[in-house]
Amino acid sequence: MVKQRFSIPCRLLGAGFLALVCGLASAQTYRWVDPATGRVMYTDTPPPGNAKQVSRTGRSTAPEGEKELPYATRLAAQNFPVTLYTTSDCDPCNKARELLKKRNVPFTEKSVQDEAHLKELKTLAGDDPSLPYLKVGRQLIKGFEASAYDSNLDLAGYPKASGSSGATP
Repeated sequence: MVKQRFSIPCRLLGAGFLALVCGLASAQTYRWVDPATGRVMYTDTPPPGNAKQVSRTGRSTAPEGEKELPYATRLAAQNFPVTLYTTSDCDPCNKARELLKKRNVPFTEKSVQDEAHLKELKTLAGDDPSLPYLKVGRQLIKGFEASAYDSNLDLAGYPKASGSSGATP
């Protein structure tokens, strides 16, 4: 009789422990095709940049309601952050912003109407702060020329994907 009294709480404790372990085991995993061998790989770490047919399962690290950026975009944004210096009523600035949004590039937009941002831009650009001014990592691009923007974003590793992203504050 004594054994039965303790068996129910032990079972509940065991079931709770099992649920906890299963929850922790459902971490994010990646499925991708190795381009060198053609083999399908399953890993718990992100695949290399040249991997083909990448898919992800498990938990998402994006906040609820937000779409997580692709791995290549996150890697490029980490290594080569993008900052766009603009001002209001600037047609080239609008074109630059649209190009970044079309490519789904996460970027920080700084309006040079603010004195602090104007001083920061003058430090980068010198006496000729032509707007818009794009900074990709350490590369600086004066004015707007779509081919120059695309070239620098390609070199930084940003994919040529379309989607809707936007400036981050």
